[in-house]
Amino acid sequence: MQVRPADPAEIDHLAQLWHDAWHGSHAHLAPPELVRLRTLQSFRDRLAVKLPDVCVVGPAGAPLGLCALKGDELNQLFVAPEAHGSGVAAALIADAEARLAARGVELAWLACAVGNMRAARFYEKSGWRNAGTFVMLSETSNGPFPVDQWRFEKRLARP
Repeated sequence: MQVRPADPAEIDHLAQLWHDAWHGSHAHLAPPELVRLRTLQSFRDRLAVKLPDVCVVGPAGAPLGLCALKGDELNQLFVAPEAHGSGVAAALIADAEARLAARGVELAWLACAVGNMRAARFYEKSGWRNAGTFVMLSETSNGPFPVDQWRFEKRLARP
């Protein structure tokens, strides 16, 4: 399964994928005010800033999953529901780990919504460990929004 950099022409498709996947997996776990702020436009705006650090899997113009890095963090990992169980997420997380290791990151981390058991099981199966709960300031159009998250960590091998 090939992982490639996101094409700027895919931003609308990727924003829709991220929006739909987030609402499908997080809306029932998140505070109502955060859910209200998670509009399609908010995902597009956030994605536009992240795009240089976003990789995808899937056909040109219609990726099935995306992964964004931010410093030493695997910042976003979302897969379209129709691609669940297909290996898209595994390819994206392996690529993210390799990109982080190439940057010299020794201890990578990611935030997972408290209660998102599907994602937590996937991260654990991928070698990440739950290091506890913390309050993350999520980006919104109204400024930072505090949300309880699980912090997962993984020691990376040098490339």
